[in-house]
Amino acid sequence: MTISRLNPGPRMSEAVRAGNIVFLAGQIPDDLSADIETQTRQVLDGIDQVMAELGGSKSDVVSVQVWLTDMADFPGMNAVWDAWVDKGNPPARATCGVALARPGMRVEMVAVAALSQD
Repeated sequence: MTISRLNPGPRMSEAVRAGNIVFLAGQIPDDLSADIETQTRQVLDGIDQVMAELGGSKSDVVSVQVWLTDMADFPGMNAVWDAWVDKGNPPARATCGVALARPGMRVEMVAVAALSQD
């Protein structure tokens, strides 16, 4: 099995591909002063960008962990998620409340995808 890394840095890689399975690093919002809907859009845009760099799309995402700092944001996050998700290929998903790494960060998502073999 071949392992490759997308944009590796000193601490982590943006994504790691092991065979046809891809593990994305946590995707975080750009604007930490924004509401949950904006932050969720930014995070999902990040997933889309990484998947495009890997030659895939959101349809290839098989699992997503959603982390919210406040579970009261669940409906707002879901409204944006529902507009984004591929209805024909929805991933498995779990959502939980956690303390995130930066003040103002309301949401972070970690995704796993399956790409076709090269």
